[in-house]
Amino acid sequence: MTHKVFVAGAAGAIGAALVPLLIAAGYTVFGSTRRAERAKQLEDAGVTPVVVDVFDAVALRAALLRIEPHSVIHQLTDLPFGLDPARMAQAVTANARIRDEGTRNLVAAAISAGSERMIAQSIAWAYRPAATPYDENCPLDIDAQGPRGTSVRGVAALERHVLETAPLTGTVLRYGQIYGPGTGADAPAGTSPLHVEAAAYAALLALQRGKAGVYNIAQDGAEVTSEKAKRELDWSADMRLETRV
Repeated sequence: MTHKVFVAGAAGAIGAALVPLLIAAGYTVFGSTRRAERAKQLEDAGVTPVVVDVFDAVALRAALLRIEPHSVIHQLTDLPFGLDPARMAQAVTANARIRDEGTRNLVAAAISAGSERMIAQSIAWAYRPAATPYDENCPLDIDAQGPRGTSVRGVAALERHVLETAPLTGTVLRYGQIYGPGTGADAPAGTSPLHVEAAAYAALLALQRGKAGVYNIAQDGAEVTSEKAKRELDWSADMRLETRV
């Protein structure tokens, strides 16, 4: 039987890098976007497009029931291109809503459709301040105030939905600050930088290896350690679409 994968956010920066990896690995890929004008972009990439809003729980459930994907990969965000500072205040709230309500809807739809696995994008800069490098056992900074608190609590909700909702097997990838094609950032920046194509490879490897749990995904020398991902997923920060390092 063909292994069908539903990529939520397939037209985004990480989704666009992930799709060719999935197709090359032999998966049948269905990709969601809430913008109908992006459907042709997905078709051209070899994806069956699904135009649906993650906040429309009824339509989302119907779409997944029709597809019956074995696995769901959650790469949805609601952030301005290049993290435009003028738009970030509003984006923080919108993104937290996707992480909580949107993830809850996606998990429920996946379970209704009989999906077995979910892999979801989280962030690696949500840890409570302490000695570094942070590993996956370090607590999240859920008591933070202001926009950071909104963001971290959204992350905590996403991770809870993905990791604790039976019968799905859940994997959370805590990505560092993304840069590279389609991200609006050409060079590494932040405390835990990560190339977008290396981020996409982490999702593919998590899918192929069937690993559950939480993984930090960032370059060497980052504020977080990615040793668990290197050890269990055979992941490397040097992975790119052209070569598999």
